[in-house]
Amino acid sequence: MTPENLQPLFSREQIEQRTRELAALISADYHSRHLVIIGVLKGCFVFLADIIRSLDLDITIDFVQTASYGAGRESSGVSTLEKDLATDIKGHDLLIVEDIVDTGETLVQLIEQLQQRSPASVRVCALLNKQARRRVTVALDYVGFEIDDVFVVGCGLDFDERYRALPGIYALPEVEPV
Repeated sequence: MTPENLQPLFSREQIEQRTRELAALISADYHSRHLVIIGVLKGCFVFLADIIRSLDLDITIDFVQTASYGAGRESSGVSTLEKDLATDIKGHDLLIVEDIVDTGETLVQLIEQLQQRSPASVRVCALLNKQARRRVTVALDYVGFEIDDVFVVGCGLDFDERYRALPGIYALPEVEPV
């Protein structure tokens, strides 16, 4: 499947504009405070890179990597932590940066694990919110875009490790099994 077969949802320009708006909100909320940003790999890396370049804050960046999809289109509901933080977060304000939140299960599990380490606060910034698939309640403090129940790729989001480098966000059409 080539990018021509994908349905555009958000252009590079729309994403860049919304990212700057989110960064301004985050900068205002954390003005004169140190912020530890935790990126959830792999999907967040493009969005995280864009957002930190627009922040006007003193920040530390670290990453976690979770897995719940594999090569499929749906979350298994069971999340495993494949890469943990190297940063001591006790007493620090945290901002988790996610590419997309759909069921919310992985994010809730991650927040619970991080809160056991006694941070001062935990907030969440997600590029995409897919509320239609939510299975658990989770607070999202900063959201780029709301999307319908479609599988999306681009801007760091992938399907079986493909399409991450696309500059926009696209809906991946259903493909009949071969």
